[in-house]
Amino acid sequence: MTTAQAKPRFRKLFDDPRWAPALVRATVLEAAHPQVGAALVANSTFVTHPWRRLRNTFDSMRRMCDPDEAVRSREAARLNRLHARLKGTGPDQRPYDAMDPAARAWVLATLFESAVTMYRLSGQPLPHEEIEGLYEETRDYLRALGDEDVHLPPTTGEFWPYYDAMVERELEDTEAMRIILYKLFDHLPAPGVLSGLPTVWATGRALAGPLIGAVTVASLPEAFRRRAGLPELPGVTTLMRGTYLAAGLTRFLPEDWISAERVVEVLSAAPGGDDPASRTAAALHERLRRAGALVRLLSPLPVPEPASPAAPVHSGAEEFFRDVLDQTGDGYLDWPDLAAMARELATRLDLDEPEETRLYEAFAGWWRELQAALDTDGDGRVSAREYASSAPGLAGPALIRVAEVLFAATDADGNGVIDAEEYRTLFRTAFRRETAAAGGAGNTGGAGSTGDKGGAGGADTYDGAAFVRAFVSFMSGRLRSSPFDPLFSQP
Repeated sequence: MTTAQAKPRFRKLFDDPRWAPALVRATVLEAAHPQVGAALVANSTFVTHPWRRLRNTFDSMRRMCDPDEAVRSREAARLNRLHARLKGTGPDQRPYDAMDPAARAWVLATLFESAVTMYRLSGQPLPHEEIEGLYEETRDYLRALGDEDVHLPPTTGEFWPYYDAMVERELEDTEAMRIILYKLFDHLPAPGVLSGLPTVWATGRALAGPLIGAVTVASLPEAFRRRAGLPELPGVTTLMRGTYLAAGLTRFLPEDWISAERVVEVLSAAPGGDDPASRTAAALHERLRRAGALVRLLSPLPVPEPASPAAPVHSGAEEFFRDVLDQTGDGYLDWPDLAAMARELATRLDLDEPEETRLYEAFAGWWRELQAALDTDGDGRVSAREYASSAPGLAGPALIRVAEVLFAATDADGNGVIDAEEYRTLFRTAFRRETAAAGGAGNTGGAGSTGDKGGAGGADTYDGAAFVRAFVSFMSGRLRSSPFDPLFSQP
């Protein structure tokens, strides 16, 4: 693709509020593909860490629509490396491979078809030439990923029979699809802006969750709804059209009010960060906290009270296992969980292939170490009970290697210390001024300190020994520290 072939049509969808329900719809259709659905269930963190996943997905889509061809090519290479690592056997014992060209073509097909459907449902059907241009951009994506565009029909006239055939013959009632429709929004964890406000979040989720599910089901192809046994409630078609029409009216609001980038950054901002998104989230959090007092008076929902600020964030190994180690939320620790950690770190640091591969290999070594030490029943995975009974004090050489590789990847200039900018890249916050209370870090650049006495460069630096010590203490469950915790526990 040339620069002139950058994605103007897809790019303008980002700030269109109608794209939000259309993207949910596309994701459901993707998940109904057996290979895509199996890969999501086995490897994805979209249930346990949806806001983190949202930010990473949005950043990737934005890069793939960047006017600079070098940015698009670099992101395509990153996506290919990511997909190449997602292969295995699904719950039905059928193999899946995220690099399967037909499955990848289907993912792009759902985005194109859902965009066209979005305009139609909101009363603004696209003219033929716009549909043609959008479809050519879709095929450009496939070419950018290195796949042969023969996996998508060459013209829109041939696309619709292909799409109908896929819906009729290939899509299935997969576990991933059911999770998105009936579990994800009903159990969606609160974003950082609503952390500590369970009443406000539970009230909004109780209203919005069923609405999103019903609107999404109503927008799916009728043939697939029948085959999958998805119910269509009376009046929901009118509700669906009303939702798209109402979302479309928001395009008349000031542009900075509906900036998708700003919304995503606020929703995925880490609590306590000092970046602009976190400051905005903190201001909204305070306003919502005040509103929450009124909601608690009016809402009949039985919502558990938040934990006391004085209570520890996590009380034991099983809680640490659930909140940090079990990234996919299936109740076990296995390779996809550690791969998800490596993926998040590589994404934050925007690593190139050599550094990314070293990070994955280090995590793979740690998984082998954990499996040998903790998998007592030999089932190839580690349960919360197995972890809790053996994990205290577990910090072998493989975990130390992970810390060393991560430090080297974060230390972008290779000067032996992590400076303020590098620290912010990894943790998305500035150095904190308080001293770490445990883990042997003292005031030597441990997690949560300035690194004033790190012995490697003065104030606002973090030396390798302190970084490794703090990371190993955290990942072995011995020390919970604020900079490392959001890396893996933030929703």
